[in-house]
Amino acid sequence: MSQLVQRTFCETQASRLQADGIPPLLARIYAARGVTDAAQLRLGLDALASPQQVGSGLKGLHEAAQILGEAIVSRQKILVVGDFDCDGATSTALCMEALLAMGAQEPCYLVPNRFEYGYGLTPEIVELARDLRPQVLMTVDNGISSIEGVRAARSAGMRVVVTDHHLPGHMLPEADAIVNPNQPGCPFPWKNSAGVAVAFYVMTAVRNYLRQQGYFSDARPEPRLASLLDLLALGTVADVVPLDDNNRILVTQGLARIRSGKARPGIRALLEVAGRPEDQVMASDMGFAVGPRLNAAGRLADMSLGIRCLLARDMAQARAMAQELDSLNRERRSIEAVMQAEATNVLVDDDLLARRWGLCLYNDQWHQGVIGILAGRVKEQCHRPVIAFARVADDEIKGSARSIQGLHMRDALDAVAAKHPGLLAKFGGHAMAAGLSLRLIDLPVFADAFDAQVRSMLRPEDLQQVLETDGPLAADELSVETAMLLRAAGPWGQGFPEPLFEGVFDIVDFRVLKEKHLKLSLRHPAGPMLDAIHFGCVPRLGVPSGKRLRAAYVPEINEFGGRRTVQLRLSHWECMD
Repeated sequence: MSQLVQRTFCETQASRLQADGIPPLLARIYAARGVTDAAQLRLGLDALASPQQVGSGLKGLHEAAQILGEAIVSRQKILVVGDFDCDGATSTALCMEALLAMGAQEPCYLVPNRFEYGYGLTPEIVELARDLRPQVLMTVDNGISSIEGVRAARSAGMRVVVTDHHLPGHMLPEADAIVNPNQPGCPFPWKNSAGVAVAFYVMTAVRNYLRQQGYFSDARPEPRLASLLDLLALGTVADVVPLDDNNRILVTQGLARIRSGKARPGIRALLEVAGRPEDQVMASDMGFAVGPRLNAAGRLADMSLGIRCLLARDMAQARAMAQELDSLNRERRSIEAVMQAEATNVLVDDDLLARRWGLCLYNDQWHQGVIGILAGRVKEQCHRPVIAFARVADDEIKGSARSIQGLHMRDALDAVAAKHPGLLAKFGGHAMAAGLSLRLIDLPVFADAFDAQVRSMLRPEDLQQVLETDGPLAADELSVETAMLLRAAGPWGQGFPEPLFEGVFDIVDFRVLKEKHLKLSLRHPAGPMLDAIHFGCVPRLGVPSGKRLRAAYVPEINEFGGRRTVQLRLSHWECMD
């Protein structure tokens, strides 16, 4: 059962924000998220990190810009090697659009198929790249751990530019240039940048280099890279990087471009097939509607389909590919449902496994493209660090890990690898998510070692899920006006969470929808009746058995029959009697 804890905030900071014209409710919400000055809420492009700040702070940027700029001027072929998730797809599409706009000679891209080649720039991918005969190879959203792949590319005569945002290992690849805000010695302050943002900074620097060389003219005008902001918003939200000040600006500007009808056909078609109104798009639509449909290509087939959709020039092409992606996403959901049921049954039947602090789950029938989602679902259900494994060869399994607050997943895997040399074939990732591979025969040893490592890094209270709320809302605040205020105050997301409130309500009525959603009529203690819904909670929580409940909720706008009313979207409830 989740524990509701009210977020703390500094009254002085909230008062300062109110003095700057921020409404009282938003002032305390912002203060609870670390906003100390109204300037942090300026989300225009003028508040974005300037080219000078980026250029002086992002290590390796000048070298990368020069290599790519020289390749454009001398009409050398540039190959972009991407990753098979949404961040990688948007990074690849962004670079292709920017390079073409700057006059690059037939740039091309290559995305590893996860089932044949695995993640990153491997020697096998370099062999495929050689057939395309590039002089310059640029990685996006990968490459920082590709020691052998970079070496193979340079041995094949390619100049290599690595752009990435993942945490590096103990060694860096011997690339001609590395741009990664998380590499050692990089002073760039925006460490939470997604791969697509790093790629954007590199493309901006290439444009600056070409400008300094006098490359642009009336016949070859300088491109406006603001047209790439929709890709930046999608990749940043979908990769669940923390929405720090800089990322919030990128997402805000990208969403504004989409709402104004200036999005590229691929994003418009994906919103259309997901049933999300283009002019009302929010960050959550990028994370829960567009992103999963793009990711479905990389999980079940080939991310090239997703990239082609993003690069489509007209709506007819984009719609056809968006329909394919939507079909793949429905297939992914079906596969995921079966895997989740199997995982739940294992946890119910295996008492020893259920008592572990770090969970390792394996089934030789599980789909390797879906284990990351499965690990996330089980983590949400059990509030434990989880690694789900799938077989990739007779003697090899691949794991996808998801963590909880308080445990840095990559550090945990690093510690296991140090204590058990040779146990892990490879691993990498972030604090909250990581990937790894090992021999199937070694899984029992690894499962014990992982559980022991998690126990050494967490406390028992860390295993109690805590939902942080922004406290209660008064009866007169449960209104359409409040819901609209909160909606406009975003973007909300990782590291800058959507406002969540709590309260006790009388249950007037409820019913179950589609065997999993709970629809309720609630009464506030001060009198107003409210509609509420909790998506997908019935299999986990059942239905209310008392007359009152304590709930964590978000007030939203419900438009039906030409009327606007407020509806509470619940994320947790528990009966009071």
